[in-house]
Amino acid sequence: MLKTAICGLLGIEHPIIQGGMTYLACPELVAAVSRAGGLGILGTGNAPPDWIREQILLSRALTDRPFGVNVMLRSPFASEAVKVIIEQRVPVAATGGGDPAPYIPQLKSAGVKVMPVVSSAGSSRRLESLGADAVVAEGTESGGHVGDLATTVLVPQVVDSVGIPVVAAGGLADGRGLVAALALGAQAIQMGTRFICSDECIAHRRFKQRILEEDGHAAVVIGRSTEHPIRCLENDLTRRFRATEASYADVEEYFRTGKLYSGMIEGDLEGGFLMAGQTVALIGDIKPAKQIIDEVMAEAESIIGNLRHYLN
Repeated sequence: MLKTAICGLLGIEHPIIQGGMTYLACPELVAAVSRAGGLGILGTGNAPPDWIREQILLSRALTDRPFGVNVMLRSPFASEAVKVIIEQRVPVAATGGGDPAPYIPQLKSAGVKVMPVVSSAGSSRRLESLGADAVVAEGTESGGHVGDLATTVLVPQVVDSVGIPVVAAGGLADGRGLVAALALGAQAIQMGTRFICSDECIAHRRFKQRILEEDGHAAVVIGRSTEHPIRCLENDLTRRFRATEASYADVEEYFRTGKLYSGMIEGDLEGGFLMAGQTVALIGDIKPAKQIIDEVMAEAESIIGNLRHYLN
């Protein structure tokens, strides 16, 4: 069985981590991924602490396997989310959307493993020095908030700059991606978009179907003027957003009107944000999370076996 050091660190069987997607990384999905041997990560977004606590308890009721909670650092409740994670003894805290440095000491002192998302080697080195247990090097191919570097360029830089495990993310959806990530020096992959098209994900069926129908060109980046660009499927909303950006008008109103929820949960395919990565081009079906993980692992192990045969 294909295992890496990070499997022991996180207490998981397979080097597969599910992205902590806002609204979509629900207890049902988190528990299914963890039961299948990966690491499920609960998405919290801008949710208040009582909601986060409830979601942790629901996840724990569905699995006794390790799982994590994602802290969106730009949330007004970020500090309260960290307190709930400590209170509930969640084994892993994943962070994104900001600098986790102020929270690392209290998480570490409580025995929580800290796994921030990074987009550069420099930030990786700094977070390692502050006590991060692993980092997620997320390339620009990913859905949601993105950086500038491609996964194949970013991951080796991060691997070469730190001594802690590196998780590759962005553009990864199958066993081929896992093998490629391992070749780049990563010890695991994180998949988000692939798990949207799982039975357990609460994404609207119209959103899931849209993913099945699209290729990578449909996953566009908007919001560079805000310094927090996001990748999502192109629709009427993204076209209006770009027109507003081009006129140098304020685009913040787009983020204050529940358009992420309306797109991904309510299925408003033209008026809501549909956060997804370029891996939409690699996804052709909807299936249980366990089957997704099993197939990724089987494909990766087959590829590695074939490579050994060819090299011999």
